[in-house]
Amino acid sequence: MPEKILKETENKMKHTVDALIKGFSAVRSGRANPRMLEQVTVDYYGVETPISQIASISVPEATQIYIKPYDKTQVSDIEKAIFGANLGVTPSNDGVGVRLSLPPMSEENRKNSAKQIHKMAEDDKVSIRNTRRDAITQFKKMEKASEISEDDLRYYEDEVQELTDKYIAKIDELAKEKEKDILHV
Repeated sequence: MPEKILKETENKMKHTVDALIKGFSAVRSGRANPRMLEQVTVDYYGVETPISQIASISVPEATQIYIKPYDKTQVSDIEKAIFGANLGVTPSNDGVGVRLSLPPMSEENRKNSAKQIHKMAEDDKVSIRNTRRDAITQFKKMEKASEISEDDLRYYEDEVQELTDKYIAKIDELAKEKEKDILHV
């Protein structure tokens, strides 16, 4: 049972880091990145569908993304969805696909993106710490119910703390890399 709690705790922490990586990909860094469209969905015959499932997405230039739908009737729907997603870019419809030209990022935009990265990282660190707290609470209940000894409790608390330190360091590393990417001109 305690090993199961440890495993669940690590899985939750890993999931938090994976979600952060996905979230970071949506933050604009100055270069065209198709992942910035992951959150955008299009009404495809009554079903909200991610753009990547109804169109091919390519990066013909460093500051441009081209979206070519498999069904040409979806071009205007894709254009509307991008407008609605408020990505900070204006789509242009050429009849066959949608072109997104990313304007160069100003120093202010870069700093705002860096702040956004720090906030996302801090929120996920709090989530990791909450996961640690929940696991330790479960171990303390087990110790109180005499399911584990006091020594076992200390051991499992140390194990949970090691996991916490590992995943918080990973978040710091990811945030530093993304910030470097954003602030690089």
